[in-house]
Amino acid sequence: MSQVRPGRAEDIIERLHGLYPRLIDLSLERLQRLLGQLGHPEQRLPPVLHVAGTNGKGSTCAFLRAMGEAAGLRVHVYTSPHLVRFNERIRLAGDLVSDEALAETLAEVERVNAGAPITVFEVLVAAAFLLFARVPADICVLEVGLGGRGDATNVIDRPAVSAITSISLDHRELLGDTLAQIAREKAGIMKRGVPVVTGAQPAEVLPVLAAHAAEVGAKLLARVRDWTIERGARGLRYADASGALDLPPPSLLGPHQYDNAGIAVAAMRASGLPVPDAAVARGIAAAVWPARLQRLTGRLADALPAEWELWLDGGHNPGAGVVLAEQFSNWADRPLHLVVGMKQAKDSAEFLRPLVPFAATLWAVAEPGQHLAMPVAAIVAASGGVARPGPTVAAALAAIPKSGPPARVLICGSLYLAGEVLKEDGWAGG
Repeated sequence: MSQVRPGRAEDIIERLHGLYPRLIDLSLERLQRLLGQLGHPEQRLPPVLHVAGTNGKGSTCAFLRAMGEAAGLRVHVYTSPHLVRFNERIRLAGDLVSDEALAETLAEVERVNAGAPITVFEVLVAAAFLLFARVPADICVLEVGLGGRGDATNVIDRPAVSAITSISLDHRELLGDTLAQIAREKAGIMKRGVPVVTGAQPAEVLPVLAAHAAEVGAKLLARVRDWTIERGARGLRYADASGALDLPPPSLLGPHQYDNAGIAVAAMRASGLPVPDAAVARGIAAAVWPARLQRLTGRLADALPAEWELWLDGGHNPGAGVVLAEQFSNWADRPLHLVVGMKQAKDSAEFLRPLVPFAATLWAVAEPGQHLAMPVAAIVAASGGVARPGPTVAAALAAIPKSGPPARVLICGSLYLAGEVLKEDGWAGG
């Protein structure tokens, strides 16, 4: 393996950006070629738990990882995007990949690829598979990047189980303009003979998933029909054909996490992996997933009065707006101020629509380092003129009125914004 100075992964990735004109291209041929040249590491992975969906993929992966680790198993994890460092995407048997290992593996992939057209996401997936094949582990949790059918992670021929979380409108320029079209793309991860789990879905989505499952010969396990999860007196109660399971409250905040937790439980049970119910319960209580209703306690939080709370969420599409509004109903104990920054091309008006009624004040921001940040004026317009220009997070936090009772502030609208905010707050990733 070529020697590369630790920490140079970003330089390699920047160089690889020039090999293919499109950042995203939903097809598998380029990666299949490269993986063949690398000796097919994707065929030497531990049992794979493959997770697709619009919202909740990362949280479901976090629950699955925590369950496996609670059972004493070594767990590989691939997720995307990262918030602060590329290393966050690859977890090897429990630990984030080191700077040196990531840089050396990317250099190896770059050398073997030999300048052929390839997207950066495909290179990162190839590097992850190489690392996963070389480091012993018991489980591999794999998050789909975008869509399903043509996503780079879909080169896995036979996972132990597939899961499809909540589907809503997002990436319409790539996946389609309707929920049914998007559902068909997500359903592309289904494999013959592999169980697939799905949770609560819009009415037009479940028939599409069921039809595709029948077409490919995958057993679909759907919420309500095949499994249930409900809030109980001391936490959650899950039930399926294998029996009922009492669970503690999920460590991840928000009513939508009940669905994600249920999907993870159903998927782990369907996988046949050696994870007992007691470990499943411990995992539900221990999962960690940054920028998903995460409370901040660092430098940015210090700018607010001591009794105030500062929260961060990377949700950015209409479905995320709906689930945030559900959480706001539980936050009626104090005023809520929203600081919103979004990515260009996102449906900002539909994201904001359910949130605006809950906001004491609403601020539009765009951080200097935020990738493809939507202009502040566009966010103000999308809010119907309700939002005020920040124009940055720090400026917005300073401008929020501090008189009155202790309040709560939520920064939201973009994972790219979340990454900048975590850096400003002093979070180093992990």
